[in-house]
Amino acid sequence: MFFPASGIEVSPFVPPLAAFVVAFFSSMGGISGAFLLLPFQLSVLGCSSVSASATNHCFNVFASPGGVIRYAMEKRMVWPLALLVAAGTLPGVFAGAMVRVTFLPDPGTFRLFAGAVLLYIGSRLLKVKEKPKAKGAGAFQVEVTERSLRRISYTFEGETYTCPVPALLMVSFLIGIVGGAYGIGGGAIIGPLLISFFRLPVHTIGGVTLASTFLTSVAGVVFYSLIAPFYPEQAVSPDWMLAFLFGAGGFAGMYAGARFQKHMPAGLIRRGLCFVILATAVSYFAAFAASL
Repeated sequence: MFFPASGIEVSPFVPPLAAFVVAFFSSMGGISGAFLLLPFQLSVLGCSSVSASATNHCFNVFASPGGVIRYAMEKRMVWPLALLVAAGTLPGVFAGAMVRVTFLPDPGTFRLFAGAVLLYIGSRLLKVKEKPKAKGAGAFQVEVTERSLRRISYTFEGETYTCPVPALLMVSFLIGIVGGAYGIGGGAIIGPLLISFFRLPVHTIGGVTLASTFLTSVAGVVFYSLIAPFYPEQAVSPDWMLAFLFGAGGFAGMYAGARFQKHMPAGLIRRGLCFVILATAVSYFAAFAASL
């Protein structure tokens, strides 16, 4: 099947299958898997245009609700935290899209940028130490205890977790810029940072990051589509058919991954995320070096 917007030809069964596998495992860590689909588009499918980032945002729009629905059903959604992250990342996504089309249209330069982002994320996850589970831990559900302009607090398994609102807003804005340029909505970056920097449990941040990823990716798709006419020499708009195929597999993968997550130890999820992120970063650096 030929996808004219991306300029590639591939079997229609490949994108949804790849998206299902990626989304199943990544959604356990609160990541949509878009950061892995981007190198899949670049290196496997051969799509090297700016539209790859826009298509990734479309994948998030189609696929993320699968994980959000499941986390909400299991009462592990911290809605105030999700809205706060979205409010911070949304303005940054617009700035990130302009960075992508203006400064990073070249595939080689973009690989170097993406590799640096992933290397930082992976290094942060390496430093995280697991907290021992409290004796007589409470229910495997989230209960919000405070929501104010200063902090958001909630309980999970007998422990109380608090996140400062101003700090998270500032971090989310910076992540939105990077995520907007990368085409991931910021979830692949904010998820590991919520675990490593804000010390929130991995079993409670999945729904937060997927919900915020959905909202910011909608904005990303709209923005890339609006600026496309101003860059006629580049393929900027999303490849809608490819994004739909990715999204169909991703929706199913995220729903299944969110359902299976509670059976996986937090340490194993974190180490798996770390390995995949660092391996992807190394592959980007290797591809950049080969292009020199």
